[in-house]
Amino acid sequence: MNRRFALIIDPVAADELRPDYRDTFTTVDAAAPALSVGELSTQRGDGVFESIGVVDGHAQEVVPHLDRLAHSARLCDLPVPNADQWHQAIDQAAAQCGDGEAVIKLILSRGVEHGPTPTAWVTASPAADFREVRANGIRVVTLDRGYDLGASERAPWLLLGAKTLSYAVNMAALREAHRRDADDAIFLSSDGFVLEAPTASLILRFGDRFVTPAPNGGILHGTTQLSVYEHLAARFEVGYDRIPASDLPRADAAWLVSSVRLAAAITAVDGAELPVDHALTAELNDYLLSPRD
Repeated sequence: MNRRFALIIDPVAADELRPDYRDTFTTVDAAAPALSVGELSTQRGDGVFESIGVVDGHAQEVVPHLDRLAHSARLCDLPVPNADQWHQAIDQAAAQCGDGEAVIKLILSRGVEHGPTPTAWVTASPAADFREVRANGIRVVTLDRGYDLGASERAPWLLLGAKTLSYAVNMAALREAHRRDADDAIFLSSDGFVLEAPTASLILRFGDRFVTPAPNGGILHGTTQLSVYEHLAARFEVGYDRIPASDLPRADAAWLVSSVRLAAAITAVDGAELPVDHALTAELNDYLLSPRD
């Protein structure tokens, strides 16, 4: 894919059934202005989104992404997306992607201030080239997220479990990681437990058991992590745990996994080297590059 694609969605109710939703889509020039200056997504980050990996025109894990978009919408008191309508929009965007890797983004905003309906759109664009990262791994640092593990249940208005457009904190965490000569960061709860990366899920290996932080405490349930677990479960034990930060340097291997970068082996945490399983990392990325629904 060598160009960007964008379409605006006129959202219909989640329970509205139609054989075809194409009359609710408007293709727009991805390089031209398309949003109102009163749009709350740009003024306040008031909305939710998903990023879907595309390989050779096949959008990966569409249903899990739509499920998570709906979950985020509920947490933010936004209208729940119509899954069939959004699936058809994703199909239309994927058809523009061609060979190679691309990324489709789904955005649902509260809309214009005092407006009657939300604003929704879908974009498709070429993905960054992550081949070197997949092959050589990444160095990470741990950063305090500033919330304890019970914060999301005690204060749901913090929206810790929603994938919101308000990504300034996540981007600041990545900049801090770079200042510390690392490639990425892993958030820790203020009471000392491992959470997630700013844009990825964490998987640790201890012997023949693979664990990831339990999807509570404001942790997003990673779609790629679910796919990796499905692949690994045929040969290994997989599970969800409350993981103390002190367990990180004891892992036999560790990865950050996400929809577009896929599986990146962690080579060091806070300067301490970690073992890297290059063969398994290559296997995971081969699997993640195969068509998955």
